[in-house]
Amino acid sequence: MRTGGFRQRMLAGEILAGTFLKTPAYEMVEVLALSGLDFVCLDAEHAPFDRGRLDACLALARALDFPALVRVGSGSAENILQALDSGAVGLVVPHVFSVERAEEIARAARFGHHGRGYAGSTRWAGYTARKMPDLLTQSRDETVVIAQIEEPEGVRSAADIAAVTGIDGLFVGPADLSVAYGKTDQGSEDLLTALRDVGTAAQAAGKAYMSFVPDVAKAKEWAAYGMTTFFLASEQSWVLAGARGAAQGVHSIRG
Repeated sequence: MRTGGFRQRMLAGEILAGTFLKTPAYEMVEVLALSGLDFVCLDAEHAPFDRGRLDACLALARALDFPALVRVGSGSAENILQALDSGAVGLVVPHVFSVERAEEIARAARFGHHGRGYAGSTRWAGYTARKMPDLLTQSRDETVVIAQIEEPEGVRSAADIAAVTGIDGLFVGPADLSVAYGKTDQGSEDLLTALRDVGTAAQAAGKAYMSFVPDVAKAKEWAAYGMTTFFLASEQSWVLAGARGAAQGVHSIRG
């Protein structure tokens, strides 16, 4: 199973390619599942996913065994619970800049005292068709929690964040981090130093390391920092690039 084995592949350091889904339409999940991508991440932070459309996209991803992460709008226990109950294989949580925040989101995503609320009636749980011991094992083996490092404080705390039990990966947010450093582009020495330092922290803790990249060339470049999981562009940027290329091609035809 692709979904059931996603966490193990990620932690093993396999090179994984995914993308952000910005259009809250289950048809896009269906198309991307045919692409050869290893996963999709529904961007509920920066795109108009309401709970119903998030649920529909996750339903189809589960049906197709296409690993689907959700970048939640915030790391609230409510957002985490709803994404996981609907069938997300895991979460990308923005603005994790301290050990305390990392511990909060790790606890909210895992079953246990003061942790994820248990319900056997959800899609993820099989609508009451499965037993509690099986579901607790599935949660332990399958659920992915990724902390997004996008403030200088998060970079400085990266080693401690990576060491938190229940955090499976560190995601550098290059745009927010660049802005936080007072930059107007994503090529500064401050950002490159952060990429190196966060990568070192992830590797030392045995956690996965990842980021957004606009294209394959940037993925190859940043792989030098130890990244193995890449969130490539988005379906919107690919549609726009394809449409622009086609339009320019037709406009170049001489009558």
